[in-house]
Amino acid sequence: MPSDIILIGPQGVGKSTVGELLAQQLDLPQCSMDEHRWNYYTEIGYDDTIAKQKRETEGAWGIIRYWKPFEAYAVERLLSEHTNCVIDFGAGHSVYDDPLLFQRVKRALAPYPNVVLLMPSPDLEESLDILNTRNHKLPEDIRRTNEHFVKHPSNCTLAKFTVYTKAKTPAETCHEVLQVVNVS
Repeated sequence: MPSDIILIGPQGVGKSTVGELLAQQLDLPQCSMDEHRWNYYTEIGYDDTIAKQKRETEGAWGIIRYWKPFEAYAVERLLSEHTNCVIDFGAGHSVYDDPLLFQRVKRALAPYPNVVLLMPSPDLEESLDILNTRNHKLPEDIRRTNEHFVKHPSNCTLAKFTVYTKAKTPAETCHEVLQVVNVS
């Protein structure tokens, strides 16, 4: 059974920051999906021209819908390639409307006991307010997609644990994650 820690959650919740602290604390490598995703996407035909066209003609939702099959594939590839590390997913890598894509990701994550959802608060509206403040520099249409990531049931279904970050420093959040996970 893999002992990796996998962090999931919406944009701006602190997955990469907490992941880095966990990796340092546990003396493990950090593996960030954002560093690997584009290589994985291109393995199965990702086309940047199509992506740009989707972004221009359909906005944030167009590009997010286009990314979905690539995101599911990237989750499978990343998990097959990286072990004994702390992994942080991008916000979309754990949220799927397509049941087949969701089942693929659920199956890929099933053997991992340490899938941790980071959320600001159990109150979803409060979480959105906090994240909108943190993400204020993002384009408005991208920022609005975070509501989908916050409210979608995928994250809660995939997570084995949830840790709330409101009013906590990244170090405090790291400590709480270490309290709930099983690492050997």
